[in-house]
Amino acid sequence: MTVLAIIISVVVFMSFSIKNESTINNVKREPINKDSVESVKAFMDVYKVLKHPRCMNCHPSGDVPLQGDDSHLHTMLPRRGNEGKGVYSMKCSNCHQPENVAGLHTPPGNPNWHLPPATMKMVFQGRTAAQLAKQLINPKTNGNKTLQQLIEHADDGLVKAGWDPGEGRTLPPMSHEAFKKAWITWIEKGAYAPKGK
Repeated sequence: MTVLAIIISVVVFMSFSIKNESTINNVKREPINKDSVESVKAFMDVYKVLKHPRCMNCHPSGDVPLQGDDSHLHTMLPRRGNEGKGVYSMKCSNCHQPENVAGLHTPPGNPNWHLPPATMKMVFQGRTAAQLAKQLINPKTNGNKTLQQLIEHADDGLVKAGWDPGEGRTLPPMSHEAFKKAWITWIEKGAYAPKGK
């Protein structure tokens, strides 16, 4: 009888101490569904957008933004500045208004127009697909973003401005919706970097 009581006590204790693996601290967790092939395939679509002038022009290797579909140095030679919003009297917002300025090749607009700050330059220019994928998932080089924050970043107003660049500029090679789908797939399937340097 004592042995039976001990066994029942152990079973009851274990049933209260074991938690459902999909729920920890009352937070439902989705099952991990990593797929390196699908992740890399999705990132290669993402990479085409990130290397397009609508994205890369504000993610230069130097402190002067790029301009135009050929990604030449910005003709006014504005500097990044500590906060990414320019320096002295050469602030981004002097020309880049809250909305696109009407007319061919006039400054595109956004209420929060800026480059990444000097402390976290987020360079896209000159990066291989492998380098850029690794940079994007590393909080030390991505603006201290978690994977969930990266997913949310796809809907950032400045990111979406790439698909509304003003007259005379080409659009990224896929719709924002397709980009966002590829971006989320890349991250949710494991955020794998393509092979290579």
